[in-house]
Amino acid sequence: MADTPAGMAYTLGTGPDSGSTVGPQHCVTRVELSVCCGNLLDRDVTSKSDPFCVLFNEVDSSWVEIGRTETAVNNLNPVFGVKFKVDYHFEEVQKLKFALFDEDKCSSQLYEHDFLGEYICTLGVIVSNKKLHRPLTLANSKPAGKGTITDFFGKSDPYLEFHKQGDDGKWMLVHRTEVIKNTLDPVWKPFTVPLISLCNGDVDRSIKVLCYDYDNDGGHDFIGEFQTTVNKMSEIEFECINPKKQKKKKSYKNSGIIILKSCKVERDYTFLDYILGGCQIMFTVGIDFTASNGNPREASSLHFINPLGSNEYLSAILAVGQIIQDYDTDKMFPALGFGAQLPPDWKVSHEFAINFDPTNPFCQGVEGIAQAYSVCLPHIRFYGPTNFSPIITHVARFATQALQQETAAQYFTLLIITDGVISDMDETRHAIVQAAKLPMSIIIIGVGNADFAAMEFLDGDSSVLRSYTGEEAVRDIVQFVPFRDFRNAPKETLAKSVLAELPQQVTQYFKQRNLSPSNTASE
Repeated sequence: MADTPAGMAYTLGTGPDSGSTVGPQHCVTRVELSVCCGNLLDRDVTSKSDPFCVLFNEVDSSWVEIGRTETAVNNLNPVFGVKFKVDYHFEEVQKLKFALFDEDKCSSQLYEHDFLGEYICTLGVIVSNKKLHRPLTLANSKPAGKGTITDFFGKSDPYLEFHKQGDDGKWMLVHRTEVIKNTLDPVWKPFTVPLISLCNGDVDRSIKVLCYDYDNDGGHDFIGEFQTTVNKMSEIEFECINPKKQKKKKSYKNSGIIILKSCKVERDYTFLDYILGGCQIMFTVGIDFTASNGNPREASSLHFINPLGSNEYLSAILAVGQIIQDYDTDKMFPALGFGAQLPPDWKVSHEFAINFDPTNPFCQGVEGIAQAYSVCLPHIRFYGPTNFSPIITHVARFATQALQQETAAQYFTLLIITDGVISDMDETRHAIVQAAKLPMSIIIIGVGNADFAAMEFLDGDSSVLRSYTGEEAVRDIVQFVPFRDFRNAPKETLAKSVLAELPQQVTQYFKQRNLSPSNTASE
């Protein structure tokens, strides 16, 4: 289970019409109240009043303070930044009092400050009006001059946190959702988290989910929480409980209902899983025999085989092939050439078998490719142009047949070794975009000292490759490496660089196609 991700999507349903009430439970949501005032009484002699607002709610016929705003210095028309957070109970009458005071002393005792007026209403009135503008009154119910108060009804900005319980009993944050702004009915995006991260792979280990109301100042307000396990996530609905409120208020039920819309536990197959499941890596080599490589009989040619029996083409073939051949049981690899004139009529070909057997272009292992290459050299004439698309299309035809596979059985890899600039760039781009839909990857190794900027363009690491028709490649399948960067390095270094992305490309394709390893298809 350690490599398994749990894909989860959560919805917090709140509000009287959100389906958040179940049986005798009551709907409880947190609302945010903003306050501003106008034309307040001026109680100061040498300056204007320094007002602040205090909010009370009625509990058992007594006024209990909920909170205070900041003090607005020398301001008779304050817009307070501090907002009041109040739990809204649809089924209850919640009486509120907004009282304004002029701060005179550094004291928390209200009687130490001058009273500027008050306004009493229910939370239901504020919620139903969304914006309430009313005159302030004094204790004797007379108008507080021309003073007014405006209440703005705001909604929460909720987000969720998922915590797992460690072996020491401490809770550790695993995942935090995005913040949904100004809503009582948030719907969070689905997310995926590895099971090993969520619960150490133990589907019965406790998971705590906490809901907060986001504040810009970092003082996020706790709404409620619940505990569950992966095994219990099929319960769909969970009461969001604030323990402090549960202790203080007998009538408290919950702070909302969190609804789990879907929860799936899926096996996350790795490249090794596919290989162990029997997936074969079908390897094909494409070799550039264009005239720009030079006469293979001369030492300056990139195809000249030195006294040690090697050149950059052979080094590239051996470095990559010796790794890939281990993943093909029969080790029979097609080896193709392009850009040369062939006997007996000396027509140019951009897709020919280097063993000169078009019905059976296979070579036995990497050594067989190297041998066929060496034998081929004196029997062809280097020509041009440098066209990639025919060989890419050739391999794509076989990869297309593999689209019918019901399990991850075959994946095709084409190694192209070239010395120069592509002549058929538009056709090559189009061929690669089409091949990206297939179980296929392309490795390009540039030999010599040419400008390989076009090759970098085909390697879609920095931007998405597009066909000349405008169609985008559904995935990046090209890896380009210039051989000159590895001339003085061990051949293993070259192989590591060019093959680094292949495992990811293989797993990405099979996952997109929802294909399992062959030996697990019936599980």
